[in-house]
Amino acid sequence: MRLHKGETLFRQGESGPLYHLKSGLLKILRVHEDGSTILVNIIVPDEIIPHHSLISPNPYYGTAVALVTCEVDVLPESEWYPTLQQNPEKCLAIAKQLQDKLRMMQQRIDQLTEVTPAKKLEKLERWFQAYIAPTTLTDVLTQDEIGQLIGLRRETVNRLLRAQAAEASNPPPTK
Repeated sequence: MRLHKGETLFRQGESGPLYHLKSGLLKILRVHEDGSTILVNIIVPDEIIPHHSLISPNPYYGTAVALVTCEVDVLPESEWYPTLQQNPEKCLAIAKQLQDKLRMMQQRIDQLTEVTPAKKLEKLERWFQAYIAPTTLTDVLTQDEIGQLIGLRRETVNRLLRAQAAEASNPPPTK
């Protein structure tokens, strides 16, 4: 299946199949009772989601939305879970996927613990470039979402992005 930027793959609280992201990027949003959302995860190619349902079915924890055009395979529950019971090698593959996701989350924690806001933004931009180049971070995430990922207020992200743009248009003189 193909999803275009902004299209929803599944909604928080629904139940259904698992999905394999073949290409593209998805964001996982958690919707609060008051309707506000928070960006809780980025899904990259070759991930199977939702992670919390890889071993046993559960309702979707968040809402998955395409950040760019995505190719997604549907993995029906009626096939996925029986295959796990019959194939221990598949369980090992799931464990490796979860290990990779844990490493990715550790990188996100590293971004959050940078000393300066500018360094936090710089690390996030470098990480995203591996998946979206030549598109820029602000083409796929709002300033609010960028702030949510790196623990900054939207206003701070806005200030940092303006400073980057000013620096890019007026590079310092070379000696």
